[in-house]
Amino acid sequence: MSRVTIHRVEVTFGDCDPAGIVFFPNFSRWMDQASLAFFRACGVPPWRELEAERGIVGTPLLEIQTRFLLPATYGEELEIHTELDEWNERTFRQCHVVKRGSDIICEGMELRAFCVRRADIPGRLRTIPIPADILALCS
Repeated sequence: MSRVTIHRVEVTFGDCDPAGIVFFPNFSRWMDQASLAFFRACGVPPWRELEAERGIVGTPLLEIQTRFLLPATYGEELEIHTELDEWNERTFRQCHVVKRGSDIICEGMELRAFCVRRADIPGRLRTIPIPADILALCS
């Protein structure tokens, strides 16, 4: 059974378009927040610590898919239910279900990888095998 964490978001007026519904990129922002919250809830140290100790800069996004089912508006509290449903050697898939109460508002999938900075090309990253200790914390 997969571990599921819940990240809560209070929708504000500024999160909405002129029609009063959440502007769609905000769901991506909230899912990104939920991704980090998942790792923190599992006991993974902050990215800055991991970079200082092991060179791991984080888990950049490689692919995203989102399906919108219902609108949301300001004044509502949303819950992003996040789980890791697939681990590969260098990538993992995180799934997010955005809920308002029992209603599913949005579903999202993110493919991510653990990365370090490349020594041969400044400013570039490379993927690394998923660290066994981090895999154990998140399983």
